[in-house]
Amino acid sequence: MKINGNEIRPGNVIEHQKSIWAAVKVQHVKPGKGGAFAQVELKNLLDGRKLNERFRSAETVERIRLEQKDFQFLYAEGDMLVFMDTTTYEQLELQAEFVGDRAVFLQDGMQVTVEMYEERPIGVALPDQVTLAVSETEPALKGQTISSSYKPAIMENGARVMVPPFITVDERIVVDTNELIYLRRGE
Repeated sequence: MKINGNEIRPGNVIEHQKSIWAAVKVQHVKPGKGGAFAQVELKNLLDGRKLNERFRSAETVERIRLEQKDFQFLYAEGDMLVFMDTTTYEQLELQAEFVGDRAVFLQDGMQVTVEMYEERPIGVALPDQVTLAVSETEPALKGQTISSSYKPAIMENGARVMVPPFITVDERIVVDTNELIYLRRGE
């Protein structure tokens, strides 16, 4: 689907310079002289490069729709993560670095969404929140209130999260996987 250069929005995936790019930031500029243009910060979805590009309103770019497939996380083997397509039961192996820092939140049987372009995985979306047990944290001190500063805690998966002072070891909490922050006590 072709769109004009001034219609690019953050999050759009476009084809540019024979590669796949995601628009990270878009700023519309209307100089006093000349035509308006969109200053777009792009991130290459295949190799991670960044690029700043100007698109005039008369230019057209190819907007790409990524196919989203549901997968289930099965297990980690070395630095490879193994997922199973929930409809075809085919397995997909991805490098742990492809998922990035959020790979520590993967749990057996967890449902994830893999974005594909021409049958090639481009991104993995994890659930926004996970419930984890606290494996290590400082004990609560008497007299500390809820509004006082947070303390560091290590989760059962090794992730470090700042938690309120009333949280204790073995307590289950809900963590935001995007921001790596404590949200609330878990069930």
